[in-house]
Amino acid sequence: MKFAICNETFQSWEWDRICRYVSEAGYDGIEIAPFTLASDARALSPEDRRRIRSTAEAAGLPITALHWLLVSPEGLHVNSPDPALREETASYLEALVDLAGDLGAGVMVFGSPKQRRITEGVSREQAESWAGEAVRRLLPRLEARNVKLAMEPLPAPEADLWLTAEETMAFVRRIGHPSVGLHLDVKSMCAEGDPAEVIRQYGREAIYFHANDANRRGPGFGEVAFPPILQALKDKGYDGWVSVEVFDYSPDPETIAQKSLETLKSALSQVK
Repeated sequence: MKFAICNETFQSWEWDRICRYVSEAGYDGIEIAPFTLASDARALSPEDRRRIRSTAEAAGLPITALHWLLVSPEGLHVNSPDPALREETASYLEALVDLAGDLGAGVMVFGSPKQRRITEGVSREQAESWAGEAVRRLLPRLEARNVKLAMEPLPAPEADLWLTAEETMAFVRRIGHPSVGLHLDVKSMCAEGDPAEVIRQYGREAIYFHANDANRRGPGFGEVAFPPILQALKDKGYDGWVSVEVFDYSPDPETIAQKSLETLKSALSQVK
């Protein structure tokens, strides 16, 4: 099991400083939110992409995934009733697949709750159908760039589509392609009940994993026990990335990174 951390944890730090610190702290990889690189990823030149990737590699860090895919450009929406907006969103997702491929990131985590909310007057079935069209459009490019799309369950009130692992996995199965899989997140699983139990049900389908607490902070900053979670992941054969993602950036990036990793490593030492 390998540990990574999301780059937006470090807020205004420069990319090279983030990579050096994350490596020195003992992480195995780093995850990127594209909006931290540019408001529109299409503006990143080939040289920009080579620099981002080479800086991480020089620190001994693979770029593990992209997440928060549709935060910017502002206004994107995967299941809008406006066909032109759906087209723009699908086109941007295609551009993100290319960014992931250029950076060597093997996964794109599709969370983006605001950009998938069901518009008033649109049925859940129609919203999911439009979202499915966008995902199916990505399939050839995902396959060509060796990138997988990890669909993330997000509970209310954050989202109103794909709220649970069960609902999200049903969508993944309807897509029915090896380039699309399930993402699991501890905070979100806490809304369903016991995260370890959710993992026991769906862990074999998981292709990426976020570690955090129900309180939106990092591992070790709340009441969530991580030994049972990592044990369940191991029992289900998960050998991918466990990446720290927080939404509360207090008290500071260094403390978040250090305590989160200490908690995860301690939990891993207890796995049988």
